[in-house]
Amino acid sequence: MMAHPELDATADAPRAFTLGAYLRDNAVIIALGTLCVLGVFSMCSLLGVGRDGSITVAAFVLICLALMLAFDFARSVRFWQALEDAAASARDAHEMATLLPPAASLEAHATAGAIDRISSLANAELTQAQADAERYREYVELWIHETKTPIAAARLILDRMNGPDADALARELERMDNQVDQALYYARSTAVQKDYAIRRLSLAKAAREACKRQVRYLIEKQAIPSVDIPEDMEVLADEPWLVFMLGQVIANAAQYGASSIRFTAREEAPDAPHGRTVLEVRDDGCGISEADMPRIFDRGFTGSNGRTSGTATGMGLYLISLMCERLGLGIAVASEEGTGTRVIFTFPHDRDRLI
Repeated sequence: MMAHPELDATADAPRAFTLGAYLRDNAVIIALGTLCVLGVFSMCSLLGVGRDGSITVAAFVLICLALMLAFDFARSVRFWQALEDAAASARDAHEMATLLPPAASLEAHATAGAIDRISSLANAELTQAQADAERYREYVELWIHETKTPIAAARLILDRMNGPDADALARELERMDNQVDQALYYARSTAVQKDYAIRRLSLAKAAREACKRQVRYLIEKQAIPSVDIPEDMEVLADEPWLVFMLGQVIANAAQYGASSIRFTAREEAPDAPHGRTVLEVRDDGCGISEADMPRIFDRGFTGSNGRTSGTATGMGLYLISLMCERLGLGIAVASEEGTGTRVIFTFPHDRDRLI
């Protein structure tokens, strides 16, 4: 369940339901009550009741009116404060109705009924929105799979062609295929249901597979990858998702001037409950400016380097961070402009993550 910052802020806001606010809201009733007290005092005088008797009767009526207002104020305060507490602590529309106290007045009953109705409508709208999003995701996945068919056919045709034009066309097809994969994994990462399976896998194998899928682009950019990871080192992750994430890192490094891309890994506190494996992907590219660093995981943010190249989409690191969140992995980036970038993945050893 997601927290809403605006609701958390409500909890710290001052109470809106005060005695002053109540008196202002009931100013007409108070004015009418005051007229009634004056009327009782006048009638007692006209009926021959002495001054002291008239004052006593008027005071009694005034006290009764004050007691009625005090009782109504106390009852209203309990309900409205409970309503404010429910609004501050609720995390979704349905929960709001369940947090309200039993209605003790017609006004409270009507308010609770309205909130329950609004909650039902909100839940219905949310269900419809989720269904629409799921249908759209299914359409995107279908479109992606349909798009991969002509790409595969074009590659078969390219196998019968030679020359620099064929090589250039092959590189463009690879770029197209990478963009299609990016769209596919983005659609899957936003799905409500889990579209991955966390298993033990070879980290070195995943790194080499990611390099293999980017081989044409690496050759074009003259970037040389090296995998310095023990063959027996395993991590808990989903292999297709991990290969895709590493491919995004490789493509970014090659795009921004890296001539070498090195994969290294180490284990930290392997025998402790918080043990983890750390994978570092280091390149010697142009690096990221200090001003851009806080926003590198924002969706669509290309930064100064991306704006210079003109081909960046700003989706690579955003997708990586989103996928790491889904898989329970850590992600961090360290970079200095002009010297290169380090992308650091952390894989917890917690076996409870196995699916």
